[in-house]
Amino acid sequence: MDLNITHLMVMIVAIIVVYSLGINAGRRVKNSVDFSVSGRKAGSFLVMGTILGTLVGGASTIGTAQLAYLYGLSAWWFTLGGGIGCLLLALFMVGPMRETTFETVSRIISTSYGKTAGVAAVLFISLGMIINIVPQVFASQALLTSMFDVDMRLAALLTVILAVAYVVFGGAWGTGLMGLTKILLTCTCMFISGVVAFTLAGGSGGLNSYFPAYPWFSLFGRGVNTDLASAVALIVGVLSSQIYFQAILSSRDLKSARSGVLLSAMLAPLIGIGGILVGLYMRINYPHINPAQALPLFVLNHLPDWFAGIVLATLLLASIGTGAGLTLGVSTMLNRDLYLRLQPKADDQQALVVFRLLIIMVMFLALLVVLVVGDNALILSWSYLSLSLRGAAVFFPLLAVIFLKGKVSPLAGTLAVILGPTIVIAGTLLKISLNPLFPGLAASLVVLLFDVVRNRKKYFAGQE
Repeated sequence: MDLNITHLMVMIVAIIVVYSLGINAGRRVKNSVDFSVSGRKAGSFLVMGTILGTLVGGASTIGTAQLAYLYGLSAWWFTLGGGIGCLLLALFMVGPMRETTFETVSRIISTSYGKTAGVAAVLFISLGMIINIVPQVFASQALLTSMFDVDMRLAALLTVILAVAYVVFGGAWGTGLMGLTKILLTCTCMFISGVVAFTLAGGSGGLNSYFPAYPWFSLFGRGVNTDLASAVALIVGVLSSQIYFQAILSSRDLKSARSGVLLSAMLAPLIGIGGILVGLYMRINYPHINPAQALPLFVLNHLPDWFAGIVLATLLLASIGTGAGLTLGVSTMLNRDLYLRLQPKADDQQALVVFRLLIIMVMFLALLVVLVVGDNALILSWSYLSLSLRGAAVFFPLLAVIFLKGKVSPLAGTLAVILGPTIVIAGTLLKISLNPLFPGLAASLVVLLFDVVRNRKKYFAGQE
């Protein structure tokens, strides 16, 4: 089934409505604080919109359906792990994060461990987040090429242009409002798509008759090493990522922050189930398609035209919104922790202009990576690599700052920030059998624990 005029008109209307929210939000942006953390006035739903607007994107929808098409239930780890990460964030880290006066994770690292650690954190986190923008472009490419007869490179360029427009006007205000709208649409669309796919597949009986229990209905269908690493990557990545930290700081109070994060924890896993059911149905009935097109083709072939138009617009916005949210996080760190350090006399309007220029630069850097890599990519593999890199760099050093409060030396903190992600990068390039996230996290933890034990008398006995 091809895209028709009903699909197209409904898509255009839905996209215009969502983008108008972002443009309208731009009127609230008077300075760089408004742009980066919404002037610290966001309520719980806006916090949720920023978090899920970033977490739930092309990887959580199109990427989840793609992975389920290939492996089954293990595709759930992206949204399930994200939900677990949000739950831990709400229970243990929202309070300490709200107490800080800084806008970036890297500034917290820098203040505790020194400038070298801060710069290393900026570079590794930024690299990880740019890597995570790439799969959003891949997902949007798959969607656009399913709907239109367009070249993959043109589809990628269009995605980047739309993502820049998504965030460059309204900043955190726009990302939160558009993210909230996008999440409401995504939850509705993925739930209905999942129900339709489950019904068309003949329910649980139909699925069980076609697929063996293992690997298709196991959370570890790709192997414990691979899928456990996926779960850990999501959890530590959520607890270490700049944009989720920004969402918490944008809240008007502690209650709004915690409620927004808890809502995110509840909704994220549910979105993934719909994608899994669609992926399994498409594997049964369309065994020879490009797996990345499983969800778009299902929408075009099996949903009413008017509703399919809404779903297609939502999927496009999901990919674009996540890429935009990640770009906002990267740009915040580069602006606050690099540009303003190099140009301390820059006024707020100059900082705001640089903020927007950085957004454009980051998105086009991601576009360059997409054009070099090509279109034969497993969308979620890029997302997992990104989260592993960020988590290995920041997770344990950040926990040490929050919960050990000065009991780790600057040298140990700096080594932990650098060593963890370096091992992840080296292990990925060398293709070691053990997922490199595990030795990366272990190395970071060992450095910190060794330092605490070595200095336990000095710190815990209250000596100078």
